Parts: sequence; structure tokens; C-alpha cells
Amino acid sequence: MKKTIELLKNHRSVRKFKDVPLTKNQIKTIVEAAQMASTSSFIQAYTIIGITDKEKKKELAALAGGQEYVAESGHLFLFCADLYRHANIGKWKDADVLPSIESTEKFMVAVIDASLAAQNAAIAAESMGLGICYIGGIRNNLPEVNQVIDAPEYVVPLFGLTVGVPDQETAIKPRMPFEMIYHENSYESDPDLLKDKVGEYDRGISAYYHERTEGVRSDQWSDQMAKMLERKSRMYMKDFIEGKNLNRH
Repeated sequence: MKKTIELLKNHRSVRKFKDVPLTKNQIKTIVEAAQMASTSSFIQAYTIIGITDKEKKKELAALAGGQEYVAESGHLFLFCADLYRHANIGKWKDADVLPSIESTEKFMVAVIDASLAAQNAAIAAESMGLGICYIGGIRNNLPEVNQVIDAPEYVVPLFGLTVGVPDQETAIKPRMPFEMIYHENSYESDPDLLKDKVGEYDRGISAYYHERTEGVRSDQWSDQMAKMLERKSRMYMKDFIEGKNLNRH
């Protein structure tokens, strides 16, 4: 158990990989570990697409914002919310499943299922000495990503997961203070207490960046969040999801 906790607390994103592809056995092990994640009502509403075609990896790297390490990783997994199987089961069993499948609730189930599976995959990979990085950038251009992987209706690419042999040493980025994340019995919403905790976290993050970049940057987390959230991004998402016949009611 101690080794498991140490592994979890030692996580850091890796964005530079050695030119070593994952073996078929490594891929199978990672996917099988992902499949053992909890799943709502045993629905298993996700699909994992492994990208082995070099040109497709380059294309997806460009669509994700020109992140070269996406193409240079040992393997790229795409995690998709997937209710396509279930829509077909409805046809085969002559069951009216579409009102349920097309609901916001089932879309949430699919997103949560995929996320739980992905975290299992990430932990499995790290336990094998591999490095990982989640790639939310694929959502910058989902229509194009959709074409690359030929995703049918009721299937939405959510994020990528790059996995490979690390070719860099990175420091662990500090997370929010325990008290900001964990509340007992009810939500602690006092803005003054929150401001104090955010300030404490800002100082820690600023020191982290200052040391990591040798003084080049020392920005605060709250400044990052304000600037990031002020900028509208991926505002097409609602229309895209509904175009997949998901999250419609």
C-alpha cells in the first residue's frame, strides 16, 4: 500500500519522451487496467482508441495546438465517451433506449466512465516506469479529430493520453491546500477564508515557478485562472455534443 500511495503522490506530467514505442504487451496491460475502473451500472460507456499511425499522430498533435510531444510519445490513447454500442443494443432488442441515451445524465455517465478508466490507465503506465500527459487540446478542434478517428454518432473524443519512456526530469507541481479541496459535511463558502487559502496557494505556486524557471516566471495560480477563464474557448462544444445526439435533454 505504501508503494501505491507513493506512486500516486509522485505524479507529474511528462512532455518529452524517448523515441521508444510501447510494446503490444504494454498497451494491452494499460487498457486492461483501464477496463477495471468502476463504471456506472456496468454500462462501460467509453472507448479507447490507440493511435499507431504516425501521420495520424502528427495530425492530432497539430489539432491539439501544435504540441509536438503528442506525436513523439511512445503511444497516444484517445478516450471517448461512447453510447454508440448502447444505441445499437436498443435496435437489436427492440427497446426504446434513445431518450435515455440522449439525456444529459447518460452523457455525464459516459464522461465519468471514460475519466475513471483513463486514470486507471495513467496509474498503470506510471507503475511500469512510463511517463504520461493528458491532452485536453484535442477538444480545440473536435470536428477534425472526429474525422481522423471516424467516430460515429453517440461517440465524443474527450481527451488524449500520451504515454512513453520519459526523457526529462520534472518537479511535482504543488496542488491546492488540503482545506481548499476537502470540506466536511457541508461546503465551506466563506469568501474571506477562501481568499486567504488562495493567497497561500499563490505564494507556493509563485515560488515553484521561480525555482523551476530560474526566475524567468513567478506568476500566481489565481492570475492564471483569471486570465484563462476570461478567454472564451471551445464555445462550439454544446452544438458539437448535441450534433452527436448526446446531452439533448
